[in-house]
Amino acid sequence: MSTHTPMVANIPELWQWAEYYCPWCYIAAVRLHKIAPEYAGRVRLVERAFPLEVYGGGPPNRQELELEIWLAALQEPAALFKPFGKEWPTTTLPAFEAAWCAFQQGETVGRDFDLRIRRAFFAEARNIGRREVMLELASEAGLDLERFTRQFDSGEARAAVLEEGRLGKEQFGVRGTPTLMLSDGTRFRHPMAYPNIQDDQIVAVGRLPCCGEGCYQAIRDIFEAALTRG
Repeated sequence: MSTHTPMVANIPELWQWAEYYCPWCYIAAVRLHKIAPEYAGRVRLVERAFPLEVYGGGPPNRQELELEIWLAALQEPAALFKPFGKEWPTTTLPAFEAAWCAFQQGETVGRDFDLRIRRAFFAEARNIGRREVMLELASEAGLDLERFTRQFDSGEARAAVLEEGRLGKEQFGVRGTPTLMLSDGTRFRHPMAYPNIQDDQIVAVGRLPCCGEGCYQAIRDIFEAALTRG
């Protein structure tokens, strides 16, 4: 997250603008992380920060997420969910900062840690808005903890995350998450059925295009489109 470097010659980039409290970003991450290794060296998947509390609709709404997670869980069995615990993150900026620090230790390391944060929130009911939880996750992931802690506490990560979110909103017109696009702005739609929530109730759900492994080919098609257009 927030580690974007110039495009490698002749390798197209697929950008995923995402938020950590978004269950749809969790599903997207599971699927993208599953398929991305098949395109290693041909398409570069880039995780990009878009903190909604700063550039979108505000901090996480627990009541709304509790409505959404069960619908999300039905669509992707590989994305594990459990009920949220007593602690609730009032911010996800520490999660973004931690991911940025992990990406400084390598793209593969960063991508694995990005998914680790999402699972900590949705499958383990951990408060990803707390610094100590991020340090615990970094230790569990086997990261260079001294380097991680130094960068996490320096303020450099926060500045990079906020700048990337600003870039997404102002230059690329990102308004919500997940937003998947090529570096030229060409967008793709994730194969998901999103709910229409009114008065704290799901009143309608979009058409479900696929489920679980049945969606993996649709993700491959997006990578293939990146190859063609890149």
